[in-house]
Amino acid sequence: MVDLMFPHESAKKIAPWLESVWDGMNLSSFPNAVLIHGQSGIGKFEFSIELAKALLCEASEGTKPCNHCEACRWFDSANHPDFIALVPETHRKLLPHGDFDSESDSPKKSKTSQVDSDGDAPEKKEKKSISIEDARSAIEGLSIGTHRGGNRVILVYPLEMLRADSANTLLKSLEEPPKNTIFILLADRLDRVLTTIRSRCRLLSAPRPDRTSGLNWLRNQLNSIPGMKISDGDIESIYDEQGGAPYAVLDSLIARHNKDEKDELTIAIQASRYLLQAMSQGARINWLDAADKTQKARYSVLLATMQRWVSDLQSCAQMGSPRYYPKHETAIKALAQQARLPKLLRFWKSLIQARRHENHPLATRIQLEALLSQYQQVFED
Repeated sequence: MVDLMFPHESAKKIAPWLESVWDGMNLSSFPNAVLIHGQSGIGKFEFSIELAKALLCEASEGTKPCNHCEACRWFDSANHPDFIALVPETHRKLLPHGDFDSESDSPKKSKTSQVDSDGDAPEKKEKKSISIEDARSAIEGLSIGTHRGGNRVILVYPLEMLRADSANTLLKSLEEPPKNTIFILLADRLDRVLTTIRSRCRLLSAPRPDRTSGLNWLRNQLNSIPGMKISDGDIESIYDEQGGAPYAVLDSLIARHNKDEKDELTIAIQASRYLLQAMSQGARINWLDAADKTQKARYSVLLATMQRWVSDLQSCAQMGSPRYYPKHETAIKALAQQARLPKLLRFWKSLIQARRHENHPLATRIQLEALLSQYQQVFED
């Protein structure tokens, strides 16, 4: 009997820093549910797509995915009937052949085309949570046998973006998993996943690459893009600003290369850089202007930027060096000497509290004004 392990040939499509996780899996004894968690933008989603394909591959022996069987071809064309992806509208473009504007009889596309077809209005924003309708539609069909007689794979990403009602629907299926059904759940923030869901999954931690490995991988990807010209210094600055997440940096640089000013990642980079410039002013920060100029970016991105900045401030205040923003080392060290540590710690706690509700801010601008005003006070007696 052939032991269907994940081979290195397939792992070439997996980020190098995730190969150890990939090699540690075994298709012949795969659990009903796995929860892959780790920092956003490090390749978890791409990893999970290849994993889903391997679980659906119908090759009788050898490597999986084989990329030659009918199941693999169906998967690559986004038409595999036993693959269900529960992702918010903001993430659907990440799926295989994510053409969601064309009509299709595919279960996966039919759910989304009707949502996206009226998305021409510039003021219409894509939803960032998974609707209860999509969750119920996917779960209700699990009582029926698989279409091809093999596995059925349910991919949910990002898990922490599930609404409470959708999470409860998923939990019921995890408690009594249907036959031949495998759940691949992904989370950027494991601490925000329901304990009841976590306890019913095998947890897999996706590591972040070290800086050298991440930058080397990123440069190789950029070199393969025709016309892409960007200096090493700029690459390293953006890499550090994005918290060492290579896939996030790659997406943002491609968007900038394509001059897509409305792309969410482009907006995030511009807003984060403006926010950093403002915060580098310390007590002289114009917090009203900073909130006004950055409010269109995702609140979670702005909070992460502030957290990294304050983390570097705390590090320099204790005679360390900045981890996230070495480019701003001179400014950070100067501010660390001016900061009132008790106030800096209180501000850090405020950021942690804000992150607990980052997906449901009452009003982004008002929340930013309150936080940046508190930041200004860190440097005042």
